[in-house]
Amino acid sequence: MTSVFHLAFNVTDLDAARRFYGGTLGCREGRSTATWVDFDFFGHQVSLHLGERFATAATGRVGDKLVPMPHFGVVLLLPAWQELARRLEAAGTDFVLAPQVRFAGEPGEQWTMFFRDPFGNPIEVKGFRTTEGLYAV
Repeated sequence: MTSVFHLAFNVTDLDAARRFYGGTLGCREGRSTATWVDFDFFGHQVSLHLGERFATAATGRVGDKLVPMPHFGVVLLLPAWQELARRLEAAGTDFVLAPQVRFAGEPGEQWTMFFRDPFGNPIEVKGFRTTEGLYAV
């Protein structure tokens, strides 16, 4: 990886954010104040600020499914993706799109899952066998 992205967005409760991002997702907490907290989101920085979440709508067509837009997420190698899927399932996550494989046997074969944080912010996590599959055509 040559660079790290930073994404800042709103949540309505920092303690609940800590339980979800730190506990359920396993992200390491960084700096914080009374109004925001940073997390190491799988090698990237997310800053969660107190405020109203951004509006989303199920307008992104993926095959025969509609997924929330906008959304953010991360790409993991398959073993890490599988571990996170197990952790989220064990936590009783209400998936927008349950863990599954897409484009099986095709270039770009990938595993995906969509879920929302406790504030309704949509997250997609993709899994690939190798990083070369990420941009396969």
